[in-house]
Order: sequence, then structure tokens, then C-alpha cells
Amino acid sequence: MNSAPSTPATTAAPRLTSLSHGGGCGCKIAPGVLSEILKKHAPLLPKPEALLVGNESADDAAVYLLNPEQALIATTDFFMPIVDDPFDFGRIAATNAISDIYAMGGTPIMALALVGMPIGLVPLDIVGDILRGGETVCAQAGIPIAGGHSIDSVEAIYGLVVMGLAHPSHIRRNDSARPGDVIVLGKPLGVGIQSAALKSEALDAAGYARMIANTTQLNTPGKQLAQLPGVHALTDVTGFGLLGHLLEVCRGSGLRAEVRFTDAPFIEGVVELASAGHITGASRRNWASYGGEVTLAADLPPLAQTLLTDPQTSGGLLVSCAPEQVDEVLRVFRDEGFAQAAVIGLLKAGAPGIDVRA
Repeated sequence: MNSAPSTPATTAAPRLTSLSHGGGCGCKIAPGVLSEILKKHAPLLPKPEALLVGNESADDAAVYLLNPEQALIATTDFFMPIVDDPFDFGRIAATNAISDIYAMGGTPIMALALVGMPIGLVPLDIVGDILRGGETVCAQAGIPIAGGHSIDSVEAIYGLVVMGLAHPSHIRRNDSARPGDVIVLGKPLGVGIQSAALKSEALDAAGYARMIANTTQLNTPGKQLAQLPGVHALTDVTGFGLLGHLLEVCRGSGLRAEVRFTDAPFIEGVVELASAGHITGASRRNWASYGGEVTLAADLPPLAQTLLTDPQTSGGLLVSCAPEQVDEVLRVFRDEGFAQAAVIGLLKAGAPGIDVRA
């Protein structure tokens, strides 16, 4: 009697976060290293007159003047998995990429997908779920994914190229803040700490839900904020942490910032996770890159440096506005569902840098 053929053993798909050395915007090249790379790079062509924003100010996107009424905004962002759920990974990556359009004051109009996958390791249905997550967010933003490019890569990578439009007068750069401006942060901090806890299997279901809610919330207030005359500068907080992206504003605008640590919003549970040791290596790299430009008050909590350098993925908008415009800025955030938007400091004349107070 012949025995029945044996059924091949099913190999479980690996955790997405196990396929990468880092996740989300924590994958960014450290700001100090990036600065050294760009310092040695000389452009081959002069900047075209129509290129309103290029790489001269470390801004969120490039802006090209099409005509007196329209400027094209172009950006790209992609990274390795920050979560294991493929659908959530796609949603987070797409939200993060689209954010740069909002941070320039624009309206997104179209996206292209960028996909790199270790095809021999990641089942095709998981790749499909990643793409579906990205498409879901693009649908929420009202834009199509009109094409893209894919490669078979060693690590899993997903992101978008995104294009948007804005009136030239509504473009908001990160280097146009003014002395006396108030600093408003749109989303709470702590995504990097949550991602470190997730990798260690120390993030509970409630914490994961808060992480997903934060990272998949589109920064839609950007367009309306850019139309307010008192909003002088806009950017978003991603892989360099709050201090790193605020430093870009300070350097570009020739100003000094004062941040009040106790006014900075944090995702619920993040301080406790950081206290338990769930900290990313990117936070330490960030501080090593720009800590010399930051003065921390002696009475700050021990974790202040870690929390303020924590790399954010799909983080909040960072607004520099005139004091008389603050109430309207906060109203725009509240109306769009950003309940934790908060005033965290101010900008003043002085050597570019940041003073953090308790």
C-alpha cells in the first residue's frame, strides 16, 4: 500500500520589522553625516529662476513655479517597516510621504509608489497588503497612485513620490520664521519610542492603537495654515526629532528658539516606555549630530534629551507664527482633529540654536 504524499511544511512569513536594521523615519541618515555628504556635493547647474525652493534650505519639498497662479510641489519619502502589520505599514509610509506637501502649504494631486521587497522572503499577499494600505491613505487624501517603480531588494522598503499644487504666495518654507514668532506643534511626540517598544514586544494593544492613530493622521491643516498671513514658516517633524527639525528653522531663519519642555505634548504612555529603556539608536545619533547647538536647562527631567530627539515617523506640523495668529492656528488644528496641538515655545533674535527650559 502506497503512503500518501507528504504535504510540504508551511514556512511562516517573517515579521516585517525583522527584515530591516531600522524602521520608519528612524532609518534616516543621521543629520551630521548627511550634512557632511551634502557639503562635498556641488550642483552641476545653476538653480533655475522658476525653482522657488530647492535643496538650499533643507526644506520638506522642492517647489517649481508653473505660472503666476500655480507652483508645483514635489517630494519623495520611503523607509523600512516600522510595524509588522503590512496594511498599517503601507498607511504610515503613505501618510508620512504626503505630509511634505501639506508642510509646504500645498494640496496633493498625485502619487507614485516606490516598492523594494525581498521577494523570496515576503509573500506576495503581504506585499499586496502594503500597497493596499498606501492606496487607502491616498484615497483619503483624494489622490491617485498613478504609477511607480519596484525592485527585489534585501530589505523591505515602501514609500511614495508625491506631487502637489499651491498658489505661489501660499508656499511656506522652513527658513522664513521671524523674531517674536510663537512655535506650535501639531502632533504629540514619541513614535520612535513606541516603535522601539514594539520591536521588543513591549507595546500593548492600546499603545499600538495610539501609535497607528498618530502616524496615519494626515497633516491636512497645512494648506489652511499657509493661507494665514501670520504663519511665517512651516515644516514637519520626522526622523531628526523635534530639536533637529526646529534647528533647521533656526539656522535658515537666523534665529534662536526657546522651547518649554513641560508644554511639549507626548503620546500617552511614551514617557513610561522611555523610562523602561525603549529608546532608539536614532535618538542618540540625532543628539550626537546637533547637541552642540542645544542648551538643556539643569532642572530638566533626565529623559528630556531622549524625548526631544526621538525620531518621529509621520510626525506633526511645526508652525512659526505671529503671536496674534496663535488662536487661529490652534483653531485650525482643533477643527481638523488635532486635539493635542500645543504652543511649545518662541523664536527670538540670537545665534541659531535652541534653549530648552523646564
